[in-house]
Amino acid sequence: MASRCAGAASLAVFVVISSVLIAFSATGSGATCPAACLAAVTGLVTLVSLWLRRRDGGTDRRVCVLVLGDLGRSPRMQYHALSLSKHGYHVTFVGFLDSKPHQDVLREENIKMVPITEVKGVQVGPKIFSYVTKVILQSLQLLRVLLKMETQSHILMQNPPGLPSIAVTWLVCVLRGSRFVIDWHNYGYTVMALNLGRTHTLVRLAEWYERFFGPLAAHHLCVTMAMKDDLQNNWGIAATTLYDRPAAIFRETPLKLQHELFLRLADAHPQFKSSASEEEEEEKKVERTVFSVCDLSDDTVTLRPERPALLLSSTSWTEDEDFSVLLKALEEYDFFITGGAALPSLVCVITGKGPQKNYYRKLIDSLHLEHVEICTPWLEAEDYPILLGSADLGVCLHKSSSGLDLPMKVVDMFGCCLPVCAIHFNCLSELVKHEENGLIFRDSQELAEQLKSLLSEFPSSDGGRLGAFRRNLRASRGQRWDDNWDQNVLPLMAAAP
Repeated sequence: MASRCAGAASLAVFVVISSVLIAFSATGSGATCPAACLAAVTGLVTLVSLWLRRRDGGTDRRVCVLVLGDLGRSPRMQYHALSLSKHGYHVTFVGFLDSKPHQDVLREENIKMVPITEVKGVQVGPKIFSYVTKVILQSLQLLRVLLKMETQSHILMQNPPGLPSIAVTWLVCVLRGSRFVIDWHNYGYTVMALNLGRTHTLVRLAEWYERFFGPLAAHHLCVTMAMKDDLQNNWGIAATTLYDRPAAIFRETPLKLQHELFLRLADAHPQFKSSASEEEEEEKKVERTVFSVCDLSDDTVTLRPERPALLLSSTSWTEDEDFSVLLKALEEYDFFITGGAALPSLVCVITGKGPQKNYYRKLIDSLHLEHVEICTPWLEAEDYPILLGSADLGVCLHKSSSGLDLPMKVVDMFGCCLPVCAIHFNCLSELVKHEENGLIFRDSQELAEQLKSLLSEFPSSDGGRLGAFRRNLRASRGQRWDDNWDQNVLPLMAAAP
């Protein structure tokens, strides 16, 4: 490494001296002043480039993980950062800090978080002018942050969002001699098309941009075999499929932890709270939630036999998830019970943050349900897996904009052995096996019938299809994230830039 630095320094001195000699020679021979200036500028640019590419003994063990989004809501990239740190890499984790990442990320000494902010364009004039100025300002901010860092051996970037981060990251990697890796979660232009339409000028520009700059990365990861094939056939990109796998924190939750979480949630959400009259009758000898009972004499926890079923869904409240499908299904389920069906009442928990949350909150508040209660909490990263491991059934409304990515939320649910009802799209069968680990539906009526069928024997944990799906999930536990990452990503990171 020392000899490499010495060689770079010698080359820099040579370039500067040569540029000066060329400049004087050009002046002495009657050449124009611009020729001399061009020679000097060339030498200066080369010198700056060599300075940017300077390396030290720690460069090969430094990796930047980049998200042009909220780090707290980017679980896959958090897992990348943790896996890199476990293998001795020093990780610079760059992104928005709108919500807190998992404690494991915050506690890891080898992970340094560098915040960036989402900028806004000029808020006057046409919308396209605002968008263009936003892209320019975001590019300048990102360029400043990446060039200010120590030289990294690799920059691992999430896409989407990729505008403007793909081009900026590629440029920084060229300037600094780093290896550029894109982790393709989806295509940015298809996400944009959900709101603007496939033929919109900005969508078509975004597609051109993604297709032009995307292939310039040195390595590519993707989330499904369907995306791998599409990248190869239509983009000329050879990608490695890295399936999302649940981290070790996603597992079935012990009853004691369930009860403690229910108590915390009951402070803010009455759907989890037991009636005060029951506690008064027991004279505080037990501690109750609507789902659980803790005997305070010996601290044992049991689930209440008359408890409601706990239905869980999570979302970023964006256009690729139509929660009106779930709300209509819950209305139909409520009607089943009103009509005399022997079904449990439901507590439906929908977690997450996002732009359409207020819109759906108004829809939820307008419903008149007798046997179904709905709450929309935001959970800390540590509480989310505990709630997943406590639920009776999961619902996924994610409908891929490209038809090529898979919902991470279902991966996490399966890690907790939680059966799932998921809305259909093209490659979903790579994850959800219909009638094996869950059910696939196409509309609200079909979902309502599935809820009725799966919960008909509740609260029996072993009876019916719901119990069979849970047993299948326990029996088919595959690779966890760490082994999967070590097999598919670690060799890429070990390659010298």
